[in-house]
Amino acid sequence: MQYYPIYLNLENRRCVVIGGDRHAEEKVLGLLDAGASVTVIASRLNRKLESLVKASRITALRRDYRAGDLQGAFLVISAAMDPATNACVWEEATQRNLVVNCVDDVQHCDFIAPSIVRKGDLIVSISTSGVAPALAVRLRQRMATELGSEYGRFLELVQPLREELPRLYPAFQQRRAIWYQLVDSDILELLRQGDEAAARARLHQIVHNGGGKEAAR
Repeated sequence: MQYYPIYLNLENRRCVVIGGDRHAEEKVLGLLDAGASVTVIASRLNRKLESLVKASRITALRRDYRAGDLQGAFLVISAAMDPATNACVWEEATQRNLVVNCVDDVQHCDFIAPSIVRKGDLIVSISTSGVAPALAVRLRQRMATELGSEYGRFLELVQPLREELPRLYPAFQQRRAIWYQLVDSDILELLRQGDEAAARARLHQIVHNGGGKEAAR
């Protein structure tokens, strides 16, 4: 099967997670990071999930899954690790045209969750199309080491340019040249060295030079 990689906007979207153990916890934390509104359905919750309920970060239905629980959901994850439950969740999700993932049950998945490396706004996802998740984990660990915090800081510095550059340079080709000048410059290295003042100065130089070659020294 060939999967179509995609990043979903889950901000304030209702997402349902079925299960209350560490597998469910992992999925819940990822959804919360994406700004989702999370409901957990399980007769028992582990300590971390209980703390999230007490902090009003998630909603919990303290019982087993029942047909009808997916009404109003945008995305569904079953971490029940039970084939019978997964089959019922899959049937309801399919009837409601919802995307669903049943953990470690590929036949009951519309999508699979990749291993993820996050450095601020930089998100790198790694998937083996469900063939060897352990390989994806090892690659994630390697990339998490190789990609430092400077990448997240770089994105913070350039984020205002998404609106500023079109005002300064209406021509798309010139804006594209400036973006590549920024990425290929020594700004990341300066941030890696902790010299943010120099990084800001180089950014300003490149932007206000209009992408000229001398700006990328």
